[in-house]
Amino acid sequence: MKKACVIGFPISHSRSPLIHNYWLKRLGIAGLYEKREVRPEQLAHFLSHLREEGYEGCNVTIPHKEAALRLIPNLDAVVRKTGSLNTVYFDGGKLSATSTDGEGFYQNLLSAYPRFDAKAQKAIILGAGGSARAIIERLLRAGMAEIAIVNRTVARAEELAGLFGPAVRSVDPDHFDSESKTATLLVNTTSQGMAGQPGPDVELSSLPSSAIVADIVYVPLKTELLRRAEARGLATLGGLGMLLHQAVVGFEKWFGQKPAVTEELYRLVARDVDPEFR
Repeated sequence: MKKACVIGFPISHSRSPLIHNYWLKRLGIAGLYEKREVRPEQLAHFLSHLREEGYEGCNVTIPHKEAALRLIPNLDAVVRKTGSLNTVYFDGGKLSATSTDGEGFYQNLLSAYPRFDAKAQKAIILGAGGSARAIIERLLRAGMAEIAIVNRTVARAEELAGLFGPAVRSVDPDHFDSESKTATLLVNTTSQGMAGQPGPDVELSSLPSSAIVADIVYVPLKTELLRRAEARGLATLGGLGMLLHQAVVGFEKWFGQKPAVTEELYRLVARDVDPEFR
């Protein structure tokens, strides 16, 4: 029986087992995906003994993402470009890693808006963390012409922009309104808007009526930012779909089949997030 897991500290909150075990059952694969609580001081030993533990690979979540970069010998091009990883697997017997966040975001976007074409378009990214890096990298590969990073700490946004070349630049938060007039995509990659927290303090009135407003937060399923965008008549994209789509890559690497993100799976995980979801 093939096994994979998600590691973190703490890890009880993870919904990854719900997703992967659903796919294993639907595809008739004899396998198991489980949670493993791994303390920071245990990380090196756990990763170096992943096969001995019986695993084909694992997902990596907080607080291990940065430390894992120094422990995985084979990092793919996405990880090297973004400095972020979340999926560990074996490639030719060698412990390897990739980041699926950017791909998860992009596939969620295309699933909801199949006609979206990044070429010659402009995106505004709120935040300058690991998720922002992954999404920027994927949007650039899709042909996005211009990406503006808006972050409370401007120096961090400038540092991130410097990794990607002239198509990506840092924008002072005070200039958000003027920048948003020509944006076709706005993405919140921060934790602002999570349950119990206020959403990003940005004004949506300058966005074109054709713009899409996306949020990678999925608890709650519909954030304050998305509610405000809907009230303005803008297209929106929630974060739960990104969670589902980013899981596809790892599942295929570990279990050998590419699973589908279905409405049934979305409803299953959505009800786990919000029992009142219908």
